[in-house]
Amino acid sequence: MFTGIVEQLLPLTAVVPLDASAGGGGGYSMTIGAANAILDDCHIGDSIAVNGTCLTVTTFAYEPHSPSGGWFKVGIAPETLRKTNLGALRTGDRVNCERAMGAKTRFGGHFVQLPRPSELSPYLIPKGYVTLDGASLTLIDVSAAEGGALDGGDTGREVVEFSVMLISHTQEMIGLSAKQAGEAVNVELDMVGKFVHRAVVGAAGRTGADADAEEEAAPDSTDARAVDAGAAHLRASGAGAQSSADALTALIERTVRKVLAEKAEK
Repeated sequence: MFTGIVEQLLPLTAVVPLDASAGGGGGYSMTIGAANAILDDCHIGDSIAVNGTCLTVTTFAYEPHSPSGGWFKVGIAPETLRKTNLGALRTGDRVNCERAMGAKTRFGGHFVQLPRPSELSPYLIPKGYVTLDGASLTLIDVSAAEGGALDGGDTGREVVEFSVMLISHTQEMIGLSAKQAGEAVNVELDMVGKFVHRAVVGAAGRTGADADAEEEAAPDSTDARAVDAGAAHLRASGAGAQSSADALTALIERTVRKVLAEKAEK
C-alpha cells in the first residue's frame, strides 16, 4: 500500500530488456541508483513504487558509507510494461520512488491503485486527489463526468481532462515538472473513493430491486408508485457507466421517499 508521497527522485542506472542475471530472472529489469535513503530497512521481495507502479525488489545493495550510493533492482512483467510508462524510460531518467507504507508511517497522502482509463471519470472531483507517476496531487479543474475538454469543447472522442497544480517544493522533489506535452504518465485513483463509489452503486442497484418487489406486492401504494428513477436508470445503463453523483442521488431519493411513505402510513 502506498500514499503517493514521493520519498526520493532517483536515477535509473540500468535498463535491461532481457536480464539473465539472478535478480533479473530472464525478463525486463531496471536498476535504480543513489537509493541509500530508502534501503536502510530493505529486504529482497519488498515493494517499492517506481513512478507509482508497485514493483518487487529482486536484489539490492545498501551502502551507508557512500553518500550517493546504494542501488536496487526490480523486475517488470510484460503486463506492467503495457499498462504503464515504465517501458519508455531509459538509463539516466529519474523516477519517483516510495516504499510501501509501514505500520507507523504518518499517512499524509491517500491510498492509491492503478485504474483502467475508462474508470477515471467517477472518481475525479475538484479539490479531490489524483496520483501522477506516484505523486499525490490535488485536482484543480475536472471536465464533465461524461467526458470532454476542460473548456467544455467537443474533443471528438470520449476523454476526461483534469488539471493539477505543483507548488515549488513538489516540482523540486518529483520528476513530473520535467514532463513535456504528449508524454505519458501513470494515473492512480483514491482507493477510498473507489470503495465508496462501489458501495453507493451497489446500494442504488439494490434499491431498484426493492422498488420492483414493492411494486409487485402493492401496485397501488404511494411508495411503490414512487419507484426510484435513478436506480432504474442505473439498471438500464449499467452501473459502471454511472457517476458516483448519479448513484448517490438515486439512493438519497429512494431513502427520502421511503421515509415519507412510512410517515404517511402513520
